[in-house]
Amino acid sequence: MEHILGQNWTITPAGGSTGEAYYAQNEGKRLFLKRNSSPFLAVLSAEGIVPKLVWTKRLENGDVITAQEWLEGRELTTEEMQHPRVASLLSKIHHSSELLDMLMRLGKHPLTPEEILLDIKENQKLLEHINVRFEVHHAVKYLEKNVMHVAHDHHVVCHCDTNHNNWLLSSDQKLYLIDWDNAMVADPALDLGMLLHTYIPKGSWDSWMKQYGVTADDHLFQRMKWYAVSQSLSFIQWHMMRGEHVEADRRIQKLYDMMTRHKINI
Repeated sequence: MEHILGQNWTITPAGGSTGEAYYAQNEGKRLFLKRNSSPFLAVLSAEGIVPKLVWTKRLENGDVITAQEWLEGRELTTEEMQHPRVASLLSKIHHSSELLDMLMRLGKHPLTPEEILLDIKENQKLLEHINVRFEVHHAVKYLEKNVMHVAHDHHVVCHCDTNHNNWLLSSDQKLYLIDWDNAMVADPALDLGMLLHTYIPKGSWDSWMKQYGVTADDHLFQRMKWYAVSQSLSFIQWHMMRGEHVEADRRIQKLYDMMTRHKINI
């Protein structure tokens, strides 16, 4: 990174799962750098969903480096996920025709429940040598039994990881949703399910959904439940494949708690 910015910049790794993000600082100037971000980032910046894109540079080896504003701020707390601003920003994302058009032009086809279930089952085959917990087996059976009931023909841009640490509140109180590497075109219930099942008390769902802009019905709730379970399994499998068994066990416990709390049965 130093040869791109010059020697006067101080560059430090920003962490994350890919190891391809960096912070850069030079005499009061601060940037967030990332290698091979999607062209989708430019549209997200124009829509005000992520911090402003400052420049993009293509290297001789074909890699693309993007630089965004490095903002003072913090991630949302779990309690703050109940705030109407979260519902409002997620609604803006799901209703953006510009975001949907760009992601479709980048080759993303609508993700179906059948594809998600197939991927989960294929991953489980690879993990058979690991002691598969009852909770995981129970969740896969639930997905299999209910996959035919969650078909939906309205697709939007989904972030696919609405965890509270991906919501950035800047020092001037602007809210952003960051880390779009896993974005897909899918049923909006994919984002809504994990968010509401994780952060929003059941008694507040109707009011939260009104802030989002819809009146929820039984079919939406059923889809949200299915996607919350499928996403939980996907994250568990991801950690297992990386050998991160402590984190996988923690997420298995969260899956069990969610399925118990919301009476998700086979």
